[in-house]
Amino acid sequence: MLATDTKATALSLSAQDRMTTAVIAALLGTFLIFGVAIAQPAALHNAAHDTRHALTFPCH
Repeated sequence: MLATDTKATALSLSAQDRMTTAVIAALLGTFLIFGVAIAQPAALHNAAHDTRHALTFPCH
């Protein structure tokens, strides 16, 4: 048996990196919410259906 030293290291990000990440997440979230709000129901169903097939989840 081989013993290895595994220490958790914290990733420290600068304030600018955290702000950039927050802005990108907010833009993505806004796009998803409004994109779903204005999409046709058939388009949403087909997108979810195709995603399930692409991820090899059964859907039928």
